[in-house]
Amino acid sequence: MTESKKNKQVNVILLITVLVIVLCIIWTIVAFRKSAGQRVLIIQENQVIQEIDLASAENQEIKISSADGGYNLIQIQNHEICISEADCPDQTCVKTGILRSESLPIVCLPHKLIIRFAEEGETS
Repeated sequence: MTESKKNKQVNVILLITVLVIVLCIIWTIVAFRKSAGQRVLIIQENQVIQEIDLASAENQEIKISSADGGYNLIQIQNHEICISEADCPDQTCVKTGILRSESLPIVCLPHKLIIRFAEEGETS
């Protein structure tokens, strides 16, 4: 292989690497940007069961029961919301932590529960 071909291959590999890094950075910024809004919807079985304005919400715990007898304990503290406890087997909703992004809601599939930021102009 000639020196010219090696240089071209190295340049192509370098270009691809830079593009992948840039795309990862852009995805991270989009996925984890904090919501401008403070209205949160608690949705169970495709029905909004509660709307909360985190800016004015007091610290509290809300227990949501599911049709199968299970539950999720939602915690609002310091104008942030999370699921602090649940009896679902995988605990993904608890491990998700505090709701921070419009792109990443808190979801409990076994109990058909979603906590997400309300979109601009959306009403419950």
